[in-house]
Amino acid sequence: MRLWIAVIIASAGCVTLKLVGYVVPARLLESPLARRVLEALPVTLLSALIAVSVFATGSHLLLDSRAAGLAVAFVLVAVRAPFLVVVVGACATAAGVHAVYP
Repeated sequence: MRLWIAVIIASAGCVTLKLVGYVVPARLLESPLARRVLEALPVTLLSALIAVSVFATGSHLLLDSRAAGLAVAFVLVAVRAPFLVVVVGACATAAGVHAVYP
């Protein structure tokens, strides 16, 4: 029952947030500061999601093969490798490290 209550509250929050977006005056969203913040927000949230997925297992922090895969992906993105090369390189590295250090 608690799960359904949480789902209903989260859904109501999402609907409320969407409706508030229609009420905000356009001049506030067109300011340079707001534009920079709104452009950086998706990247920030995705980075946080990746960090939690890579370095956390349950409620513990863990450094394992996923961190090696992330490091390789970071290097490949830095040298502007194609997306498929980044994904395959990160997966291969994580699998190789996991095979050596299970």
